[in-house]
Amino acid sequence: MLSLIQAAGWPIWPIIIASIVALAIIGERMWTLRLSVVSPKELLPRVLSEYKRNGVNPEMLARLQTHSPLGQILAVGLRNVKSTREVMKESIEESGRVIVHDLSRYLTTLGTIAALSPLMGLFGTLVGMIEIFGSNSPTGSNPAQLAYGISVALYNAAFGILVAIPSMIFYRHFRAKVDDFVIEMELQALKLVEIVHGEREG
Repeated sequence: MLSLIQAAGWPIWPIIIASIVALAIIGERMWTLRLSVVSPKELLPRVLSEYKRNGVNPEMLARLQTHSPLGQILAVGLRNVKSTREVMKESIEESGRVIVHDLSRYLTTLGTIAALSPLMGLFGTLVGMIEIFGSNSPTGSNPAQLAYGISVALYNAAFGILVAIPSMIFYRHFRAKVDDFVIEMELQALKLVEIVHGEREG
């Protein structure tokens, strides 16, 4: 691996740093954006059951607030349970916007890496081309410098694309996952509002 980095020259270092950041974001988002963590299926039935038994109490709200993103939304809804349906829905929507922002954390960085990695590879290719042209002189060409220039150009182009492809795949995957979570949490919150206001059976 070290020999590849040496052959690719100094332009490879920004691509390596970008790949490390991308891997860290992918690992963190895969761990964070799990269904059991974001929007547990069993949470709403459990909340409704507790609400029907004991009503809303501070302990219940505090537990929900720290449970999951869906729990935070349900806690906001229950905090406004005595308000009108519209006020309850508005409070849930405001809370939802903050949670969506949190779920989308680092995705802009991952998308930026996906877009910039080929450009960083292209920059390395240009540096390699400069080395190739620099190997030519009136007395002849320098084979070692020519070979180094070619390796810099090719390795950087390859590494740039190699980082960009998985970064773009995971960026789109996580974006779609966040959208799915948003729809799911909206449905769960709407169900809570309708049941609490007697417009739907639990």
